[in-house]
Amino acid sequence: MNNVEIRDPVRPVKSGGYKVDVSRGERNGRVSSEWFNRPDDERYLSLGDLWASVKVRSERSRSRVVQTADIRVEAARDSVERLHLVLPKAKEPVAPTHWAFGQLASIVGAPASYLRQLPAPLAGINLQYGLSNHRAEQVKTFETEDGRTELRAVTGPDYGRIHDHELVEAVQRIAGNGTGDTRWKVPGVLDWSTGVYNPDVEISRDTTTLYASDRDVFLFLVDDHNPIEAGRLPDGSPDLYFRGFYCWNSEVGAKTLGIASFYLRAVCQNRNLWGVEDFQEITIRHSKYAASRFAHDAAPALTRFANSSAQGFVNGIKAARQQIVARTDEDRDDFLRKRGFSKAESSKIIEKVLMEESRPPESIFDFVQGITRLARDKTQQDARLDMEGRAKKLLDRVG
Repeated sequence: MNNVEIRDPVRPVKSGGYKVDVSRGERNGRVSSEWFNRPDDERYLSLGDLWASVKVRSERSRSRVVQTADIRVEAARDSVERLHLVLPKAKEPVAPTHWAFGQLASIVGAPASYLRQLPAPLAGINLQYGLSNHRAEQVKTFETEDGRTELRAVTGPDYGRIHDHELVEAVQRIAGNGTGDTRWKVPGVLDWSTGVYNPDVEISRDTTTLYASDRDVFLFLVDDHNPIEAGRLPDGSPDLYFRGFYCWNSEVGAKTLGIASFYLRAVCQNRNLWGVEDFQEITIRHSKYAASRFAHDAAPALTRFANSSAQGFVNGIKAARQQIVARTDEDRDDFLRKRGFSKAESSKIIEKVLMEESRPPESIFDFVQGITRLARDKTQQDARLDMEGRAKKLLDRVG
């Protein structure tokens, strides 16, 4: 057990997958939310295809800082969607995207939803007034030529743009095409009827976890051919984990750049992550020095996680299993109450472990599993995240 590494020689079950226990750890629905909301034209079957798409639009784009007082608004009478902007030294008017229109309205202090309901000339007059009286005096535009010049983003002058293709390139350096040519790939699927996770599932538009729209990019990959054994289940079988990470970015300012790494036990058909442990996240706002922070912090962190040994994680789980903190009912209740759990919550946590393990909790790991199982029952997201955070803190303090 002390010599377990990422390439732990665990043999798959006869069905071609790995038997996992998804009742443990946390459930993470972030990838599932992306999967559910992405239309077909935002789904990609490889990192190469994804990179090519976002790279081309970046090559057709340019960013510049302009004086807001020098921007002229032109609007057709029949539709606010036909509103155009004439930028300084531009050869022709630019059409703002839906997103850019909202950014522009926000910058000048006008409600975009209200402006969209007005006749185009009236909306144009309001925008023109706001631009002429904009206190910051400057904005940064992001224009893309694709048959016509389109305004994709309007931000403050100090906006630090990290292009979507830069994030994809950072992932490609460790994951190749993301289709199995390296250890990092689009995930397989859990069979709920057998509890077997199959890593070898055809990558299709319904199973892919590589996404990009006109305003963002999102990627999720796993190392699911190399299971990690971190202890044993009550029946004596190995408790198996896989490594995974997801990352996201928006070069037009719709969201921060972020990378989340973790260990998980399975991914189901609708892309929920099950049995998540040791969740870590890095986020970078698109401020003035965002590009250098990405180069020096986020991208190297992703590479370190991809190339690191799982020994630290395995040892942490082992230590948590071995650290006995309660042997009596009084000890168990006292342990939880001292950590801020109510009497009712403490009873439910103990009950969860008793139901799953056929014995009351004794170790740190037992209590962490009971807390995360109770967190799943929370319908209010903030309450669920708070309880999951308390479980993580408890595990992090294992010495």
